[in-house]
Amino acid sequence: MPRALRVNGGRLWSRLMDMAQVGATANGGCNRQALTDEDIAGRAMLSRWAEAAGCRVRVDPIGNLFLHRRGSDDSLPVVMTGSHLDTQPTGGKFDGVYGVLAGLEAIESLNDQRIATRHPIEVGVWCNEEGCRFPMAMMGSAVWAGRLPLDEAFGLTDRAGLSVRSELQRAAVNTDAPLERQRVKAAIELHIEQGPVLEQRAKTIGIVTGVQHMSRHEVIVEGQEAHAGPTPMEMRRDPIRVLADVLPALYSAAQQRAPDARMTVGCIETLPGSPNTVPGRLRFTIDLRHPDAGQYRSLCDAARQLVLEALARHALKGRIRRVWEAPGVVFDAGCVAAVRAAAAALELGSMEMVSGAGHDSCNLAAVVPSAMIFVPCAGGLSHNEAETAAPADIEAGANVLLHSLIALASPMAPESPGAHD
Repeated sequence: MPRALRVNGGRLWSRLMDMAQVGATANGGCNRQALTDEDIAGRAMLSRWAEAAGCRVRVDPIGNLFLHRRGSDDSLPVVMTGSHLDTQPTGGKFDGVYGVLAGLEAIESLNDQRIATRHPIEVGVWCNEEGCRFPMAMMGSAVWAGRLPLDEAFGLTDRAGLSVRSELQRAAVNTDAPLERQRVKAAIELHIEQGPVLEQRAKTIGIVTGVQHMSRHEVIVEGQEAHAGPTPMEMRRDPIRVLADVLPALYSAAQQRAPDARMTVGCIETLPGSPNTVPGRLRFTIDLRHPDAGQYRSLCDAARQLVLEALARHALKGRIRRVWEAPGVVFDAGCVAAVRAAAAALELGSMEMVSGAGHDSCNLAAVVPSAMIFVPCAGGLSHNEAETAAPADIEAGANVLLHSLIALASPMAPESPGAHD
């Protein structure tokens, strides 16, 4: 296989910018939440591009989209790549979509050079990865991997009460079709880092060896609504007192497990939500992460204990419960080696690292050999409309993906035109 083989960086960048217009926000980002009209439009655009590239397109009952490039022996297990197209409400142009479009670009580059592979190559577009509309991050890949029952995923609802099943049906997905997992030889996901490490260390490629442990917890505190003026402070049953106690203690618990611990309070909601009423109910979320299993469990235990102690101290009813968890992942040594070899062959500066964010590869790794590739994003900024990356880094990552896929899918000699028509 010629080491000079490269993707068409201009085509990849152009398509990233085209996709960014689907659900474009006023501040330069994207809002394509899962199974909204915008997400459906983005999937349709991608499908048109894939069909023009000779791919077979199919959708499974949970809405995962697969783009299939035939192998010379199409009965062999596929080599898979891809990511997701859905975004946060104020998301950027690259999170998820880069891995999808780079996978399609790898296929098109093979087509351009008339290079066949023995194993078929598939790009997977996983449904509801972000988990911001329907409350289950990495939902589609979890169902595909057998880690989430299909009916449980169907029953998830958004804030308007619309279910995953009903929205899939609105998108013309056959939710009654059998759920079948294709055979997969290996899976490689390409993604922006979503953190600052590669940029700070002036490295182009992150060779991702695993993903840290992570979970989300919901805290509910029941108080009593009261008028903000006449009610003395000492007579209030104010749930915010629990938050006031817990927040600094949580930050302290994370600091005690520095530098790798992560603690985020991302949602704080009060009812009735009036400025001159003592809240009758408080809900807030806690996101906890750590690459070390022992430290992660210790952090989770500490958070639970802090909440329970604050509830008791203020004589308020409430609870803390874990609503989602993704155990840490160690990626397949063979897949990591393929990425490492591709980066070295392309003479790109690289480093090995553990992902701080969850990705669909966490679910895939439970059932198929998997690994990931990272490229830098400016300032480490992601889940933000200002998220951006350098075109040269975007192209470099796609080249590492291309060569990793070629190595895993077993290249053959250049073929005659029309082999994938």
